Amino acid sequence: MAKDRLIIFDTTLRDGEQSPGAAMTREEKLRIAKSLEKLGVDVIEAGFATSSPGDFAAVKSIAESIKDASVCSLARTTHSDIERAAEALENAVAPRIHTFIATSPIHMEYKLQMTPDEVFEQAVGAVKIARNFVDDVEFSLEDGSRTEFDFMCRVIEAAIAAGARTINIPDTVGYGEPGEYGAMIGRVIENVPNADKAVFSVHCHNDLGLAVANSLSAVMAGARQVECTINGLGERAGNASLEEIVMAIRTRKDIFPVETRINTEQIVPVSRLVSTITGFPVQPNKAVVGANAFAHESGIHQDGVLKYRETYEIMKAQDVGWNTNRLVLGKLSGRAAFAARLEELGIPFETKAEMNEAFMRFKELADKKREIYDEDLQALVSEVQMGDTDEHFRLISMDVATKTGRAPHAALVIRSHGNDHEVEADGDGPVDAVFKAIEKIAQSNTDLKLYSVNAITTGTDSQGEVTVRLDREGRIVNGQGADTDILVASAKAYLNALNILESPDRLHPQRDGV
Repeated sequence: MAKDRLIIFDTTLRDGEQSPGAAMTREEKLRIAKSLEKLGVDVIEAGFATSSPGDFAAVKSIAESIKDASVCSLARTTHSDIERAAEALENAVAPRIHTFIATSPIHMEYKLQMTPDEVFEQAVGAVKIARNFVDDVEFSLEDGSRTEFDFMCRVIEAAIAAGARTINIPDTVGYGEPGEYGAMIGRVIENVPNADKAVFSVHCHNDLGLAVANSLSAVMAGARQVECTINGLGERAGNASLEEIVMAIRTRKDIFPVETRINTEQIVPVSRLVSTITGFPVQPNKAVVGANAFAHESGIHQDGVLKYRETYEIMKAQDVGWNTNRLVLGKLSGRAAFAARLEELGIPFETKAEMNEAFMRFKELADKKREIYDEDLQALVSEVQMGDTDEHFRLISMDVATKTGRAPHAALVIRSHGNDHEVEADGDGPVDAVFKAIEKIAQSNTDLKLYSVNAITTGTDSQGEVTVRLDREGRIVNGQGADTDILVASAKAYLNALNILESPDRLHPQRDGV
């Protein structure tokens, strides 16, 4: 018996970007979008076109570049939002406008301050306006899991009649429970008279750790689109994780009545790319894409796997992209081999100067490391492209001294607005000394919210990737730096965060979303 197709709607570039500190530039969004296209997602929600000029430019660029997936922009139920989304999507091969309004009593009363009838009229009107621009319109009932059932059915029936092809019922605040949520989706499909005229979709948040479970329960109840993100990225506790949903459906073919078109071998490469660009590291015990996902330390487990893999592994590591992307490049590798591998990874360069800079840094790294991996290249290219941001601060040189019984001391040369400054500072540790020295020049008035270090690859010569999260008056940014010297990586990350704070291209206001 043929299985239904489950549409994978990826919102990493929109909802994922609403994670504090995860804002991306247009070029970074485009890199991820091309990787998502290669992964085989059906719909790419490229952004919220009206939220900022930068987001509009990103949606427009992605719409013009992506050929094998629908490109979608979010829009509130206002004419200006919808018109702006349509303008950004004008050159898309398969454009979709995704409009939404809150329908739960608590949202209507306290956030919107609108009556149910007013919400109903605005919802229907928005779908009609959107259909004037595109054929593919999705309508979402924000906070759907807390919406009164009869009102939900009334709005959905009218939205479908107005031309919505997809109806999304989000669990916006992660309130749903799998049995309850799945049953609600099934009841809606059964009770809305014209339900057969639309695809029903779900968008679940992970506040109670149930986003994937709720999504899969909805699929069993008849939903045929799931909205998700790479690595479960998203505001608050995140969204349903694309890799977990896809691999659950693939692994349990015996119970799920659907299949996807996802090229699962691209899952780990895309996961790493998103992690590198956003600065949100993947926890080691994360399902499917975590470093420990296919590791076995227990002797009993190791023995079982050696005898018969399926004793403790329900998936093949290679099927999701593990152990398939070792790059054999080194200091003797030429520009052609370097460029060819970057093209395979979906990493384009817009200018020859940018390519030359990346190749120069590759050679420098090859002098420090015997083997270069794809992860090294992704980090290297991200660092080069971060250089496109106005560099208000740049590390020129650094000397850090540590000795037992003495306070660590850092002496740095920082270039600021074209001038080199020598600064020194002591600290509780070497990283603290480096940051204090930088602050003597920057005087950024920021709070350090996060400092984390992750090894990009294995081995003692691995690059360390440092993430620094800074908060200035409510604006939160992540800075990244990578180097085989962890102190240099730390300085780069801190300076990168400071440069992002000064860069309007990274300004992404937090807006309402489903």
